[in-house]
Amino acid sequence: MSIIEIKNLTKIYDGSTVEVRAVDHIDLSFEQGEFTAVVGPSGSGKTTFLNMLGGLDAPTEGEVIIDNVDIWQLNSRKRIDFRLHNIGFVFQAYNLLPVLTAKENVELIMELQRRPKEERTERALSLLEAVGLGDRVDSRPSKLSGGQQQRVAVARALASRPKFILADEPTANLDSKSTENLLDIMENLNKEENITFIFSTHDARVMKKARRIVTLEDGKILSDEIKQP
Repeated sequence: MSIIEIKNLTKIYDGSTVEVRAVDHIDLSFEQGEFTAVVGPSGSGKTTFLNMLGGLDAPTEGEVIIDNVDIWQLNSRKRIDFRLHNIGFVFQAYNLLPVLTAKENVELIMELQRRPKEERTERALSLLEAVGLGDRVDSRPSKLSGGQQQRVAVARALASRPKFILADEPTANLDSKSTENLLDIMENLNKEENITFIFSTHDARVMKKARRIVTLEDGKILSDEIKQP
């Protein structure tokens, strides 16, 4: 059963001399438990597509339906609340708050959800342990490597118990070892907990792990391949 239905999704930017169709009438669906990479050259529309899917960037036209809710028919406040409770994000730049510890960064989204303190603490510690950072819970981002910061970002994305996680070039700033560690963690979470991951990526290592590859070119779907197990 599909948890995400995308219909006629389009994003047009009006340049000074020509309009740019960053995403051009895409129809697509995703099911629970997918581990999917959205790939394509720079300018193919990957990040724009993910931002519209995540409720961050408004489409020119089209629908993004998550669990029967068209998120772009919600007003801004309701869309923010929907995003808070349903969508996890992992960004290329980590986006951790430098003044907070790893544990506090993971707890923050649960605080915004108004979850009890005891629950926030227990879940943050459990998630940091799951991503291999049980011994760094009190470390601030400046004391963590890039790979460790990105693992904190994964734990934070999971903290809200989202329906799916969007990861925009999550390995772009990582070395080979950190990339392998991060991908192994996300693959295990996907298989063991049936967590849905949708990546945008240039990274061949992400594509190798993915079980479905959607290729974009000039804002259109060039191919949609489900790998055989």
